[in-house]
Amino acid sequence: MEPASFEALSLDVPLLRALADEGYERPTQIQRDSIPPALAGRDLLAIAPTGTGKTAAFTLPILQRLARESRPGPRVIRALILTPTRELALQVETSLTAYGRHLALTSAVVMGGVNMNPQIRALRKGVDILVATPGRLLDLMQQGHVKLDSVQVFVLDEADRMLDMGFIHDVRRIAARVPAARQTLFFSATMPPPVAELAHTLLRDPARVEVAPEPVARPRITQRLMFVDQKDKFGLLVSLLHQFAGGRVLVFARTKHRADKIVRQLSRNGIRADAMHGNKSQNARVRTLADFAAGKLRVLVATDIVARGIDVDGISHVINFDLSDEPENHIHRIGRTARAGASGVAISFCDHDEIEKLWQIARLHDEPLPQDTGHAFHRPAITSAYDDFAAVRVGGRRAPAPAATAHRREGGGHRGPGDKPGRPRGFGRRRRRGGHRR
Repeated sequence: MEPASFEALSLDVPLLRALADEGYERPTQIQRDSIPPALAGRDLLAIAPTGTGKTAAFTLPILQRLARESRPGPRVIRALILTPTRELALQVETSLTAYGRHLALTSAVVMGGVNMNPQIRALRKGVDILVATPGRLLDLMQQGHVKLDSVQVFVLDEADRMLDMGFIHDVRRIAARVPAARQTLFFSATMPPPVAELAHTLLRDPARVEVAPEPVARPRITQRLMFVDQKDKFGLLVSLLHQFAGGRVLVFARTKHRADKIVRQLSRNGIRADAMHGNKSQNARVRTLADFAAGKLRVLVATDIVARGIDVDGISHVINFDLSDEPENHIHRIGRTARAGASGVAISFCDHDEIEKLWQIARLHDEPLPQDTGHAFHRPAITSAYDDFAAVRVGGRRAPAPAATAHRREGGGHRGPGDKPGRPRGFGRRRRRGGHRR
């Protein structure tokens, strides 16, 4: 169905002006289907993948409702938006500021990782809309700086991510402090049983909106799969980064420690990069993201905290240095490129131990990822091991351990003399000091 115009969604003129200022012409499907029931005051259960326009789907109805119900006296928190990450909280606040530029409403963000005092001062001045991460919000509530007894609209954004990060108990404690007579807007990219149970406890006769994910292999994203030994991943990464000298590259690593290690190794090879993960302070994360968005930083190495948390145009390449433990995150990761109508490239490395993860991703695609065998670090044995693993899975039998199969064929996974491509400085070499690895 062709999306309606924003005018057809019964949005008020100040919001339509702001959308025009932002260059938005037509609503996305999630906006078209969510805004009318939200404006009507109904609870909403919305299931849609990242990148579909969910933020506008809940911020526009909130802004319209609060603007129409403006009240005299001190400002109190009338809408609460919970997000799982600091980056997402800042992104929601940016949207509120943009869409509400012609309205006399105020908003603020409270989140961990930064000094609490400026947030307390903003709360004392009074805000209409509060965007918060759960931990910092609970801290401020316990100190008496936040009162939620006037909240009319409660939004839970990225609910599945909220549960993945262990915020379920915090969310329940916060929801218990919000008035029962409220409107609740519940947004999630997926709906596993724990998320469905949480939605059931928070929502009353909700309108249900569901947007199917776009096919993963979208025409604008060219995917490439590279089979490579774990010990050769750094060398392959450096080789690719030299090829992409003019592009902006986002590299995904499995852990915080691994992301930092990649940054250090890239630096030793003359490639400027920075890491972004949960151990970084909020100021450092904001600074790094700003540098990346402005083009001052060409390579950003991140954990899955960024898979849904940033919206930066101009990312030409996404490289999955490690495959994600959750196959759905693959969609979110590669969706960081090919934004705003651009095209992009998503490259995934796969070693012996990641064959089962690759299988799960391929099932999500309903087709195999296109293989690139033309790089110097290609390992045919991993290809064979994956083919064997996939054939066993399709046949309905238990698959053998993929790493063991591949290593048997490769004699333990080591190359013979004369079969080892040159490695960049600092990658995979043993440096001895007193006979021990450094």
